[in-house]
Amino acid sequence: MSQHNHSLLSVVIPIHNERDNVSPLTEQIIRVLSDAQEPYEIIFIDDASTDGGDVILDKLDAAHEGVRVFHFAQRCGQTAAFDAGFKQARGDHVVTLDGDLQYDPADILRLLPLSKNFDLVCGRRATRNDDAIRGFSSRLANEVRNFVTRDHVHDTGCSLKIFSRNLVDRLQLFDGMHRFFPALAKMHGCTVTECDVQHFPRVHGESKYGIWNRLWRGLVDLCAVWWMNRRCLRYEYRFSAATQTKKESP
Repeated sequence: MSQHNHSLLSVVIPIHNERDNVSPLTEQIIRVLSDAQEPYEIIFIDDASTDGGDVILDKLDAAHEGVRVFHFAQRCGQTAAFDAGFKQARGDHVVTLDGDLQYDPADILRLLPLSKNFDLVCGRRATRNDDAIRGFSSRLANEVRNFVTRDHVHDTGCSLKIFSRNLVDRLQLFDGMHRFFPALAKMHGCTVTECDVQHFPRVHGESKYGIWNRLWRGLVDLCAVWWMNRRCLRYEYRFSAATQTKKESP
């Protein structure tokens, strides 16, 4: 694994068929973080795009020193993309963001101060700009998830989040687990908070999610998280006096 840079902000973006969005999104992120004088890297994980977006991503990689692109050989899904991005990230804090231009990269700066005191800072869409079906399925999924996990996060579907290196290094992800990042963080004893962010209507491309993959499949994954939370190992220990002395000896 690469050496971590404590001043670097790693922005991890899963991408699948977002050809018309990746260039303006990259420009927005670069402008926001450069103006704020935040050292950054942008990591695109291309989940086997078929719309020509992979070619555009390679051009962005060649044009910008701070951009890195990784292409999956076959479609693996969003959780796998996050996992790959986390493993490639070199920063001490990792930002996650969708590639659909429905979030304002400037809101990264709203979450960033909170990341000094919390392991996971979750964006919360103050005003949703989705169609009725997608909005309903998302709200229902959030209510069911919160009832079971008690993670007390109102909008886990918001992709804009900031993770500490401590949390990223602890996460063991399985397919579909990206929907439960706050619950997984708390399972590992990490701290979680929320912050309002903006949300915009999709202009280019099509949503990859609907009722089926937000609700029914999510229920199966929810059962897995419930089981993991019940079975998670939690313990504390102290050193014996002799062991503490040996530990402190050069």
